[in-house]
Amino acid sequence: MEGKAMVRLIAILFLAIVMTVTLIRMERAGDLPPLPGRQSQSQPEDPLREGQRRCQRMGAAAAEDAECLRIWAETRDRFLGRTPAQSAATSSSEE
Repeated sequence: MEGKAMVRLIAILFLAIVMTVTLIRMERAGDLPPLPGRQSQSQPEDPLREGQRRCQRMGAAAAEDAECLRIWAETRDRFLGRTPAQSAATSSSEE
């Protein structure tokens, strides 16, 4: 029994190593999306994202900043799938 258990353990370790190497190669080849937390070097940084980060660093002062309020409105519109024209029509009908 001890020999069979050792063979199974070696087989499992071998498969784990092969799967890990395959995933690493696929990521480097671009077949997989980038892992969470990693920036893709091929994509340029979104200017809206830069503004969001700037507002985040400002903390509570961002609530008074007109540029941050504009960035948050644009982010909200993008998330909801609205165009700027739809957003303006919605805000004018609410008044």
